[in-house]
Amino acid sequence: MDRGRPDAKMYFVAVVLPATLNEKIHVYKKQMQEHYGCKVGLKSPAHITLAPPFWMEGANESALQQDLQKLAQQVAPFPLTTNDFSAFRPRTIFVAVRESSALQAVKKTADAFFRHSAYGMKIENRPFHPHITIATRDLHKKDFAEAWPFFQQEIFRESFDAAGLSLLKHNGRNWDVVFTAPFAAPLPADVARQP
Repeated sequence: MDRGRPDAKMYFVAVVLPATLNEKIHVYKKQMQEHYGCKVGLKSPAHITLAPPFWMEGANESALQQDLQKLAQQVAPFPLTTNDFSAFRPRTIFVAVRESSALQAVKKTADAFFRHSAYGMKIENRPFHPHITIATRDLHKKDFAEAWPFFQQEIFRESFDAAGLSLLKHNGRNWDVVFTAPFAAPLPADVARQP
């Protein structure tokens, strides 16, 4: 998709975190803005990216929503747990997500589903490393070196249920959740859910 076309919009697909957890993560994003001028992390709700930003004609949005719905109907909600903070040195600080076979399976299924679609999604060949970004592209190396010791020792362990696939669209300044397809597959009878 040519991003120069007037009807092209930028989108991405993610698991968006519940509002209560988004608020807790927002505190860290705000801290990075106040101390280091990092604004990029504040432009989207807390999320785990499944399909990175891509350009698509707005006319295809409805069809993509229908496809996300088809995909989500095959998946049962599943638990995820954060595991403190980590980094892609020296430019990104994020909340780490514990290893999850269910999340890996959703990523693999989504990649296979959209690999040959007309939506223009980029399917990455590098390993999937789920995370929740706090600060990224506008975090300078010297600021990373100053901020990282705080995050390195900070404890952040929260559990939540991944509840659906969300489509986010860039509005020119920020990312808006424009659609969420709830995970709808029934849980297998032998799966014990922890409260």
